Amino acid sequence: MRLLMIGRLNGELITASKIAMQRGAAVTQADAVPQGLTVLRARGADLIMIDVGLPIRELVTALEGERIRTPVVACGVSADASAAVAAIRAGAKEYIPLPPDPEMIAAVLEAVATDRAAFVWRDPSMERVVKLAEQVARSEASVLITGESGTGKEVLARHVHQKSNRANKPFVSVNCAAIPEALLESELFGHEKGAFTGAVARRIGRFEEANGGTLLLDEISEMDVRLQAKLLRALQERVIDRVGGSAPVRVDIRVLATSNRNLAEEVRKGTFREDLLYRLNVVGLRLPPLRERPADIIELATHFARKYAAVNGMPVRPLSAEARALVLRNPWRGNVRELENTLHRAVLLASGDAIGPEAILSPEGETFAAEGPAARAAQVAEAATRGLVGRTVAQVECDLILDTLDHCLGNRTHAAKILGISIRTLRNKLNEYVSAGLDVAEPGSVRASVACG
Repeated sequence: MRLLMIGRLNGELITASKIAMQRGAAVTQADAVPQGLTVLRARGADLIMIDVGLPIRELVTALEGERIRTPVVACGVSADASAAVAAIRAGAKEYIPLPPDPEMIAAVLEAVATDRAAFVWRDPSMERVVKLAEQVARSEASVLITGESGTGKEVLARHVHQKSNRANKPFVSVNCAAIPEALLESELFGHEKGAFTGAVARRIGRFEEANGGTLLLDEISEMDVRLQAKLLRALQERVIDRVGGSAPVRVDIRVLATSNRNLAEEVRKGTFREDLLYRLNVVGLRLPPLRERPADIIELATHFARKYAAVNGMPVRPLSAEARALVLRNPWRGNVRELENTLHRAVLLASGDAIGPEAILSPEGETFAAEGPAARAAQVAEAATRGLVGRTVAQVECDLILDTLDHCLGNRTHAAKILGISIRTLRNKLNEYVSAGLDVAEPGSVRASVACG
């Protein structure tokens, strides 16, 4: 755990620093925001603690502008609740009053260090995957994890890291689908000051952040084939070149990668390098979809019911027999992610001593069909087909894309995964729709108008 403390070290901050070090954190100190940003660019950090009297919004804005995803916690001696509220509104994730409570400091560090996505399984098909993952975890071999969207590929990758010889070193994840193509190279390899417009200072990339530990390349199939060549050299030679740099930088990392696509098929299409596939796929782990691991469904549903009861300060309630049967019948096309969201809703909507079937609802508030998924799918397909007659293919495609984006509350990455297209293809389509004057959902929202012509 790497902790950066920003603020002049008074007695309270010195105490907080000592507590953090006693809990195993490596602490670096900076007097002000500019110095703190310099430290982040050069070394990285897992958590930032900043004096509430410093410009927190300036720090958060700078982090967003430079795509540094480090959580910020404010701290201060003021007993004024408005100071804490202002810090949270400025972008801090938490507020810690000083003098510091050792248990509170420990809890914050543990929350950052602990894997937030618990690894839960029981089905024999998952047991075989986990057994193989743990068998190869202590090696230095690259691992390729495949499976449908939402099956838990990143969770398995973190499990491999935690069982490896690098468990006490950084675990750094990069979502290749979520970062624009023009910025991904800089995100991975870092850049020198002035390397391109907006490069106001040298910044280390994810390879250097992960030095000594594990780097996860999430959804690597979305990476442009030209960047794949530079990635291949980095994996083979264990050296990287910062964008605009003049000297190579040596790194010591273990690489894991995930994909929801068939990379062998992508090789045949020419969108993925065959030599890179061989380099990554030393060991291949395929996560089965949730519908193929029925024993996991109830285990996960019970876990999520407990988790979200605690998160929302509600009593822990079991699933009724009818709710369990309903959960087992659903096909869970969104896999574990869909199941988690459904149980979160169920915890909030349930009444009584148990979670009943009336609380197991879709995002739109609809109940799952009692006659089973096949009959429900047939009814939905029939209704959808009737609505397509008399429309052009382009209009139908437009509606499908924009409706899916609404369903994902404007999240481009999730929408692209559901649609089965690349994030670049989705962005191109959305640019066409915006140029045509159509309303396109922004992140965190849905459209005000819905017509595609």
